This record gives sequence, structure tokens and C-alpha cells, in this order.
Amino acid sequence: MIKPINHNPLTLSQRAQPATLADTQIITDLLDTLHANTQICVGMAANMIGVNKRIIVVQMRMLPVALVNPEIVEKSVPFATKEGCLSLEGQRSTTRYKEITVTYLDQNFRSHRQGFSDWIAQIIQHEVDHCEGILI
Repeated sequence: MIKPINHNPLTLSQRAQPATLADTQIITDLLDTLHANTQICVGMAANMIGVNKRIIVVQMRMLPVALVNPEIVEKSVPFATKEGCLSLEGQRSTTRYKEITVTYLDQNFRSHRQGFSDWIAQIIQHEVDHCEGILI
């Protein structure tokens, strides 16, 4: 189900709770909402639809992918950039990393450890910040 976008900085700045198998509908709702906003959005975290769970979805080329309970475990090659956010107005400066390694569960709750680079890595870092309650 397509959900409205949360713009409340108080709820967006709360650290997300770990997701469980009981949260599979949230994954579907996030994927549906990302698809509905694909012209202006490349990733979403559950708090962007008002749910305080550690779930993100990322548009990886043509395929939207869910990462449940993502943790960035390695990062290298920092760079400065500016980012916008569907939940917030304007752009903000931040530091990102060109290469990251992430542990996560897929939408079937199977465990993964995967490396990402460049644009996809930047999107994941932005969405993981949402899970940490960090507003960019």
C-alpha cells in the first residue's frame, strides 16, 4: 500500500527498532511507496512512512531492493557531498564513503553481507542514517 511521506523531524530523528518477521507488510508498503515516488526518490527508510523499524528500500538500477536491519560494517574512501531528502526540504552537506560493506536481511529474512560502491553506496548510507535518526 502506498503510504504518505512523513515530514515530522521529531519522529524522523528517532532511532529505529529492529525489524522482525511480523514486519513484512512494512517492506511491501515501502516498496509500493518507493515505486509511487520513483520520479523523485531513489531510496526510503521505514520512518519516512511513519514506521519506526530498521527497514530500507533502495532503487538499484531497475530493481528496488529491501534491506532489513542493515548495518554498515566497513567503509572507505570518504568524500563530501550534498543530499536532498523526500522527507525534508533543501539540501544538506554530509560526508559519504565510496565503498561500503553492509550486513542485512533480505525481504525473506535471509542473511547477507555485501559490498556496494558509488551511487548505490551513497543511497544506502543516507537510508541507514534515517534508521539511526540522523537527518540529512
